[in-house]
Amino acid sequence: MRYNVDDIQKILDFTSWNDKKKIDTLLEIDATLYCNMGLETTKTQRQETKRGSRRIYNAIKQIDSVMGQELLHFMD
Repeated sequence: MRYNVDDIQKILDFTSWNDKKKIDTLLEIDATLYCNMGLETTKTQRQETKRGSRRIYNAIKQIDSVMGQELLHFMD
């Protein structure tokens, strides 16, 4: 199943998934956001992608505080 930014809370709530699978899925969503950007991507779309990425990193921070904090720190 393909997940997107709207599914972040659903992923966090999965009890049958371990933390690694949750983080991997969240990072996959993040990678997909950036892979779908191209030269014709508008500034607004780039800002939306960055906001989605920040939401993902904050979700990761709920699972693994150190990793989440580092990802948020190194955002450009």
